[in-house]
Amino acid sequence: MGGLLALSRMIDAVTAFIGRYVIWLILAAILVSAVNAVIRKAFDMSSNAWLELQWYLFGAVFMVASAYTLQRNEHIRIDIISGRLSQNARNWIDIAGHALMLIPFTALMIYECMPFVLSALRSGEMSGSAGGLIIWPARAFILAGFFLLFLQGVSELIKRIAVMKGLIPDPHPHHGHHAPLEPHP
Repeated sequence: MGGLLALSRMIDAVTAFIGRYVIWLILAAILVSAVNAVIRKAFDMSSNAWLELQWYLFGAVFMVASAYTLQRNEHIRIDIISGRLSQNARNWIDIAGHALMLIPFTALMIYECMPFVLSALRSGEMSGSAGGLIIWPARAFILAGFFLLFLQGVSELIKRIAVMKGLIPDPHPHHGHHAPLEPHP
């Protein structure tokens, strides 16, 4: 299990590094949006490339940051139900969810996205919009996002099993970051 925990730490380090810096793409998207709006209003000019660049940047943030979101336990869950379960039950749900749903789904998406990205890269496929951008970078971000989410899912599965075996402390002892529900009077 020691080797798997080392692998998990390595995956976590990569995910954290990417997660901390991908946020700057949001600023880039905002700046592109602002410059595009100013040019459109001031000079009555517009470009589909600027609009698509905004979409690419936002899509990149969304896809690439999904692994970081999972690592930080910020993903969506049904807190009203999971908050009422024991820690042991939540651990088993996480193990089952990662092993039976997340990891197989992301593996399938990687498998399905690979030819999609390679085809766009080889053909030099361009956007259907006049003056649009090449397509492959947007498709590559989809592939990268699922690849990173797959790796982080493996890391989370390793950590959850190690927690269940008592090998490491729970990195997320409280699921979710919302205030607990208060009973009604």
